[in-house]
Amino acid sequence: MTTSDIGSGTSRAEVPEAPRHWEADVLLRDGGTAHIRPIREDDAQLLVEFYSRVSDQSKYFRFFSPMPNLSDRDVKRFTQVDHHDRVALVVLLQDRMIAVGRYDVVRPGEAEVAFLVEDQHQGRGIAQLLLEHLAQAGRERGVERFVAEVLPDNSRMIQTFRDAGYRVVSEYEEGVLTLEFPIDPTDTAIGVMLNREHRAESASIEKFFNPRSVAVIGASRRQDTIGQALVRNLVTGDFTGRVYAVNPSAAAVSGLPAYKTVSDIPDDVDVAIVAVPADAVQDVVLDCAAKGVHGLVVISSGFAETGEEGRRRQRRLVGLSRSYGLRLIGPNCLGIINTDPLVSINASLSSVMPPRGRAGFFCQSGALGSAILEKVQNRGLGLSTFVSAGNRADVSGNDLLQYWEEDDSTEVVLLYLESIGNPRKFSRIARRVSLRKPIIAVRSGRTTQGVPMGHAVRRIAAPPQAVDAMFRQAGVIQVDTLEDMFDVAQLLAHQPLPRGRRVAIVGNSDALGLLAADAAAAVGLVVNKSVALDAEPTAEDFEDALDSAIDDPEVDAVVAVYIPPLNVSGEDIANVLAAVGEQSDKPLVTSFLGAEGVPELLRVPDVAGSTAGRGSVPSYPAVEAAVRALARVVEYAVWLRTPDGPAADVDAVDHAAAKRQVSRLLTENPEGTDLDLDSLTELLAAYDIDLWPTRTVTNLRQAQKAGRELGWDVVLKATAEHLRERPDLAHVWRNIDSSAEMKDAWDSLCELIGEPEKAGFVVQKNSRPGVPISIRSIEDPLFGPVVSFGISGPLIELLADKSYRIPPLGERDAAAMVREIKSSPMLFGYRGSEVVDVAEIERLIRRVSQLQNDLPQISSLELSLVLAGAEGATVLTAAARVEPVADPRSDWFVRRMPDAPGDTIPS
Repeated sequence: MTTSDIGSGTSRAEVPEAPRHWEADVLLRDGGTAHIRPIREDDAQLLVEFYSRVSDQSKYFRFFSPMPNLSDRDVKRFTQVDHHDRVALVVLLQDRMIAVGRYDVVRPGEAEVAFLVEDQHQGRGIAQLLLEHLAQAGRERGVERFVAEVLPDNSRMIQTFRDAGYRVVSEYEEGVLTLEFPIDPTDTAIGVMLNREHRAESASIEKFFNPRSVAVIGASRRQDTIGQALVRNLVTGDFTGRVYAVNPSAAAVSGLPAYKTVSDIPDDVDVAIVAVPADAVQDVVLDCAAKGVHGLVVISSGFAETGEEGRRRQRRLVGLSRSYGLRLIGPNCLGIINTDPLVSINASLSSVMPPRGRAGFFCQSGALGSAILEKVQNRGLGLSTFVSAGNRADVSGNDLLQYWEEDDSTEVVLLYLESIGNPRKFSRIARRVSLRKPIIAVRSGRTTQGVPMGHAVRRIAAPPQAVDAMFRQAGVIQVDTLEDMFDVAQLLAHQPLPRGRRVAIVGNSDALGLLAADAAAAVGLVVNKSVALDAEPTAEDFEDALDSAIDDPEVDAVVAVYIPPLNVSGEDIANVLAAVGEQSDKPLVTSFLGAEGVPELLRVPDVAGSTAGRGSVPSYPAVEAAVRALARVVEYAVWLRTPDGPAADVDAVDHAAAKRQVSRLLTENPEGTDLDLDSLTELLAAYDIDLWPTRTVTNLRQAQKAGRELGWDVVLKATAEHLRERPDLAHVWRNIDSSAEMKDAWDSLCELIGEPEKAGFVVQKNSRPGVPISIRSIEDPLFGPVVSFGISGPLIELLADKSYRIPPLGERDAAAMVREIKSSPMLFGYRGSEVVDVAEIERLIRRVSQLQNDLPQISSLELSLVLAGAEGATVLTAAARVEPVADPRSDWFVRRMPDAPGDTIPS
């Protein structure tokens, strides 16, 4: 593959710096890590050494001729680039260059692209990563199309281009295949990238959960030490692989031979559990890298949770681990557990090995992790896998979601989140996973947005309600406490999903039955059937009542309440509940003897080895808890079964025109600017939003002229923020039909307002009556675009009665936004008023969402006054601002790992 030699060299003074966000840690196809960055002039020696390790065949495929060595001129040309028309990226591993990719602009908008990957690392997806990052760099530099010349025998590189998801056009001439493709990030190309991201992140976690061998570094002979506990828990947990103890001053630990270093271990080591002082961990990383260890679980504390020095130590640890291809769980973590009997690994500080179950659990706090494992065991819930990520310096909840999505042993995902490092990635992954498996999440700091020590994440500019909305939008079942999480989890793990909100209550206590009915009404469930049994029902009576409720087509779920008479064990009733629960296709929950969890009497044997199989009936100490858990599951089932329409209608908008306009505005105003009325009207029109004609006026004569031009029947109103939010609407004068009426309106408003020069008067055509609504969007540094909706007015603003969503939005999301605000009845005929055109409101919400999603340079957009009536909606007032974006969501279009804690580049 040839590369045009455009400019043989650039002097040091003329070489601009490459953008900081072009540098990133990346995850390869097999789960290993590497580092990608722009090439530098001082990379000459690295390039020469790299080239010497490349095979003759790979060199021939790259240059179309034998080229055993690089000349000084070649090295200079390849390492000295301008990061604009000539861009080169290198991939580094263990401080060695293992791949290089570049593009050279050959004509405006078109660049020739080429790659060279060291043979030892071919097949790890490096070329695809380079192509992604080069394409993003090209888009930022105005490149629209890549061209590549490939020899027909170079099948691997041809496949790389064809698999990229771009539309490829090929041409064969003089023994060379020329491939051309536009690099615009199409849905197909993004889908291909996300699929590769999923496979790589899943593979990296799979190696932690299924190791063949584990080394405990810091293993100790002394009782009551961390190193001793780790070895003991691995051995007593019946780990099926090999355990190696590493202790430089001991010959044996817990009956195992001890090695001075990991390198001294004669066999391969997959995972290292690290429990040494914090200042010794970096030496351990180097030792493990030399041994070929895949990943580290760092139990050691003394990192970011201790302050600034600890944060620096943690950044060095993450950077060093990734530079040597290692993934890292922790530091300051409890460890990992896999209950699969084929593995049975308890590589944690917890002596509790939870029973085999269907739930995967991720948490961050080590101390909380121990309590969680005890609670799981007491409830009989069972786990498939468990991870305590501690400071979450590398491996995060997003990585675990990627793994659990494909893990057949995990049917329910449990997350205890103390911080969210990359909310938009979490939202994207969770949306996909929730379609296959329910996710239950507890998020601490919801009110305060607090971040625990050791978790270096930026605060979210969007309000807390937007974060809650992101969870709902992704189908995540968000609960308030750990108890609520387990209440919902034991239902999802053992019972089928309900088809709707209709509930039957069966029990032998009228008082508890009434409590259940009240609780159901409070959480949006509908009690369609209630069966009151005698205080001392027989097993046959209870079975007949349950069967009747389950067979009723008007019932979607059953709540069974049983309070036994004195001196009665209730075992016969338990047998009935277990039998019915196993056979029913509708969920059955109970408050059986006030028991919590899945009591032994209500468990169904599981062929997969779990303590409680499908059909086991969960019990709750209070009937209200049973109903609340059922309501959470109903909401998830409704979300799952509600079809979502397309996110956007691309044919109805002119994205190219809007993009050109934004670029022009930023060229004229490099620091950003508020859009004037003409620019705003043009921008909104590109997205099929009509802004009602407006005339800005500063005196009576201008107001009268505007009225005549608009054909009268106009409105004079003040638009200054301190006036337009007045609930008495004293800043508006309607139904003006002549110059004389305009004079009366002008004089009256000027007298009422007091400072007319600050009022911001405008004249508009009188619109049809309707309910005032507002639609707003912002570009959040972490979330990206955020859209909100609500009824307009100061009282609504004070009560924060708004709904939020994260674009892109489908029909389901827009419809939910309209209906979930408390003031929504005003749109649906409240007190006999007209039902407004809700479909038009939803269309406007989707259009604003689409605009904000397409144009990250729009820092804010608001349709602050829209009158929604029975026959449409009129956009009366709007505003927008554009600002430059240094890194326009580049992580949406390239795969990159989160930056080490303390860095500022989003990931």
